Amino acid sequence: MSKLSTCLSTLALATMCSLGFVHSANANTTTAVSVAKSGPTFLGDGGTYPFSEAVRVGNTLYMSGQIGFKDGKLVKGGIKAETKQVLDNIHSTLLKYGYRRSDIVKCMVMLTDMDDFDDFNKVYKAEMIKPYPVRSAFGVSELAAGASVEIECMAAK
Repeated sequence: MSKLSTCLSTLALATMCSLGFVHSANANTTTAVSVAKSGPTFLGDGGTYPFSEAVRVGNTLYMSGQIGFKDGKLVKGGIKAETKQVLDNIHSTLLKYGYRRSDIVKCMVMLTDMDDFDDFNKVYKAEMIKPYPVRSAFGVSELAAGASVEIECMAAK
């Protein structure tokens, strides 16, 4: 075999292996790979607002951001009261769709005043379960309905 054909054969084999093909000199078998697709399931609605309460894709639940609403109004009492209500709202959404707080894997927090970060964390730590989910926190200029905090989470089973 010439050097050129040996080089080309090696290159072809390396290419097939890098694409996930298995070269077998002893058998000519084919293995079918099945990939299960799970499309999104849109859950609940935002009432008069144009969004879903949550979307489930496979075993992952993506929840819309929550603010401290109770009975259609923002709770009074500042950042601690709002944070507690937000986390209660998230917990209710989780339970509604068959999840628990311990299923939360990621949260994104938005605060209108980063000076509230310590007070927010005190409530968050008291309400959440270890191991804590990964989290991001952002300072924002304004939130819907004059809220001081909004939290958006994802949960997985």
